[in-house]
Amino acid sequence: MNIPDDLRYSTDHEWIRVDGDSATITIGITDYAQDSLGDVVFVETPEVGSDVAAADTFTEVESTKSVSDIYAPVSGTIAEANAALEDQPELLNSDPYGEGWIVKIEMSDASQLDGLMDAAAYRKLTEG
Repeated sequence: MNIPDDLRYSTDHEWIRVDGDSATITIGITDYAQDSLGDVVFVETPEVGSDVAAADTFTEVESTKSVSDIYAPVSGTIAEANAALEDQPELLNSDPYGEGWIVKIEMSDASQLDGLMDAAAYRKLTEG
């Protein structure tokens, strides 16, 4: 299983990459999550400009097995949604850490990042 060391992780199996300006983060689902879901057939892309609160659902992913909620790891505003997922939801399976990103969020409280796991902690979570 692929767990990049340069990302942060939530207990809900989202990955978080802090972008260059450090006020914006990119979010997607982990390799573990996409593998558990199976073939992704639909991703509901959230509305740009909408506010999200940490731990709240901000979108859904539908696979051949189930429909799963995706949770915001931090509070903020949706700055960008990955429009490519509308026509190619399978990018979550084929490239979860690259082209399969879901949203970019402009954080309202960067200190919330401190509550997320590093790669070593996420490995323990998924191996246990």
